[in-house]
Amino acid sequence: MPLRLAPTFRERLAEATRPQIGMWVTSGSPVVAEICAGSGLDWLLVDTEHSPVGLETVQSLLQTIAAYPITPMVRAPSGDAVALKRLLDLGAQNLLVPMVDSADEAEAVVRAVRYPPRGVRGVGSALSRSARWNRVEGYLTNADDFTSLFVQIESTAGVAAAAEIAAVDGVDGVFVGPSDLAASMGLLGQQTHPEVTTAVLATFESVRARGRPVGVNAFDPAQARRYLDAGASFVLVGADVSLLAQGSEALARRHSG
Repeated sequence: MPLRLAPTFRERLAEATRPQIGMWVTSGSPVVAEICAGSGLDWLLVDTEHSPVGLETVQSLLQTIAAYPITPMVRAPSGDAVALKRLLDLGAQNLLVPMVDSADEAEAVVRAVRYPPRGVRGVGSALSRSARWNRVEGYLTNADDFTSLFVQIESTAGVAAAAEIAAVDGVDGVFVGPSDLAASMGLLGQQTHPEVTTAVLATFESVRARGRPVGVNAFDPAQARRYLDAGASFVLVGADVSLLAQGSEALARRHSG
């Protein structure tokens, strides 16, 4: 029986009349992912770079999230072509690739997520969830329509090359990571430092000038509002583990003194 896949995050952004607000899912718990999926937020980012989440867990989380009207994205551990192929094959339609510092690196990532002759992605649709085991009609010929690719700028080199990165054909948007950007600027742990904020906003301008949507990580509400006012199309405003940590600490303060 032919099956249909959900719209990509690229399509969601194009259709949206307001910025898309989301949160991180890093705990690896399907229960937590389901709670977050039913929150009313617009998107979730399943992380495999700074979490213990492996391939089987990613697939389980995507299956859980699929029951809810929210768009999942998966952050890969790196731009490695094999890592990206495996995430795509298990059904990740929307990918975020970290630490992209140049247009050449962005082009390599684009090739990794596309089938030949446009890229180097291996063909395994009959064996994988990506095409629902060949039940998605035309998956191989229309694979680019079923996937979206976002790259993460999080260094001074990436900021300098932001316009060129955003201009790469196949890059659907750019996400700015202030934490690593701050570290690359010698301001470790100071992601709201004025110099970091200035660099983020400069990246916004470069990316938007190329007609690409730009997003950012901003847990601080005031900082999130500043970035939204500056034209961010998608923002991550929290994380499952952070909410649990902060909530449990609040309970301890309230009841334990």
